[in-house]
Amino acid sequence: MKMLDVSRVRKLLRMAVAVMVLALPVLSGTGHAAPFAAYVMDARTGKMLYSDNADTRLYPASLTKMLTLYIAFQAIERGEISLDSMVTVSKNAADEAPSRLGLKAGQKIKLRYLIRAAAVKSANDCATAIGEAIGGSEPAFAKRMNQTARQLGMKNSTFKNANGLTREGHMSTAHDLTILGRHLFYDFPQYYNIFSRRTADAGIAEVANTNRKFLDAYKGADGIKTGYTVPAGFSLTASAERNGVRIIATVLGGTSTAQRNAKMAELLDLGFRKAPRNARVDPPETPEYVVPADPVPAAAEAPLIAEAPAEPQPVAVVQAQPDGSLKTSLRPRAKPQGGVTPDLVASIQQGVAGALAEAAVAEAVEAAPDGTEAVAVVADEPAAGSSPRAEAVVVAVAAPRKRPVVFADVAPEAETAPVAPEVVTRISTSGGRHWGINVGRFTTRGAAERALLKTQLTESATLNDGLRKVVGSGGGYDANFLGLTQDQADLACRRLQARAVQCFTMGP
Repeated sequence: MKMLDVSRVRKLLRMAVAVMVLALPVLSGTGHAAPFAAYVMDARTGKMLYSDNADTRLYPASLTKMLTLYIAFQAIERGEISLDSMVTVSKNAADEAPSRLGLKAGQKIKLRYLIRAAAVKSANDCATAIGEAIGGSEPAFAKRMNQTARQLGMKNSTFKNANGLTREGHMSTAHDLTILGRHLFYDFPQYYNIFSRRTADAGIAEVANTNRKFLDAYKGADGIKTGYTVPAGFSLTASAERNGVRIIATVLGGTSTAQRNAKMAELLDLGFRKAPRNARVDPPETPEYVVPADPVPAAAEAPLIAEAPAEPQPVAVVQAQPDGSLKTSLRPRAKPQGGVTPDLVASIQQGVAGALAEAAVAEAVEAAPDGTEAVAVVADEPAAGSSPRAEAVVVAVAAPRKRPVVFADVAPEAETAPVAPEVVTRISTSGGRHWGINVGRFTTRGAAERALLKTQLTESATLNDGLRKVVGSGGGYDANFLGLTQDQADLACRRLQARAVQCFTMGP
């Protein structure tokens, strides 16, 4: 029999004491209770279905990252940065409190991985790195956050950082955050399904969706973002779709993960009961980014971003979109400086929804496998004037298992339509007919061919000149029409989407 490692026992005891100290306010019910607020909206119309304390300014915690990601998607679409841009991690980003991916100062990492980790693991270091890469510095990015929030109609919000860690004056409301969630869905449908995936490769680590319990438990849920800090409580902005009706809601100030999820389910149920069945879809107006008249200068240091080498051939990117209720068709933007690589968009689509932010205790409990009896976390000494934070060193004492627990992504056939995978396809760029459209991904080649024929018969006015092409990739088959002009592709998609047929354009 092996001798007991005394030092290891002592370490485990210290960890157990730490988790008890961190969990005591929540377990006893005598600690600080964050104010509660909630807002429920019909996403199709933007109309309020329920409101409770919804315009009171409260700490948003990691729901802040929804705005950071919105601006990142905006910057990608405008060509300011690309998913393949190499971001140099600053010491400021690397030193952020948990939850974090574990970035090191001076490390270079693609933007795609930062986005995945910020959306999935709610990594604070990654959110800060995104903000610094786009804004040049944390103050400059915060200025852009506030400008963007005003453009989106978030009237009662002010932001001081990209990650949502508690800072004086960093405040938002349940109403404003629901508005933001709606804009994420409608303004960037090509990226939205990052919030509903179960796992993601963040470059240096595989990250799992700590919001998976709610996504798996609530029918139709496909995002968006969770958050937690001691002053904020347990928060969630969630979106769900059933029978063509989409509801978005925000809860702030929950007392636990379970209570927050139960309250969100109750509010979404209320929303589905109250929302009309056949409301006209009226997407919000997408704001145009306006460069500030007095931009904050970037920090005087080495550039934060550098473009990865471009692919030698043009690539058409096919991206999955939500249910097709768009005001205008998605026209691919100009390629970012530095070119487009075949996997330019692959990372975004593999991401997943939210995570608990600052408190590793809540994150550890959320992520622990079934059968776990205890979770211990090594606690840091809290900084002066700040709430206790926990280092992301977790020891789980689990029920005996014959094999390790693996948190795998759901099978493609089990996913809902809005999270259909993307495909990257190369097409000819000769002449002006180097555009195409995709009308779906199918499990068999025959099904894809039938869909192409049916679609061409339905939309012969714009697709008669197109070449039907089935592309097999990753165990599925994509139904594409190639050899179109940009105008033909855009018009065809608009007409098909008006008939509730999935369609998105492919361009060089």
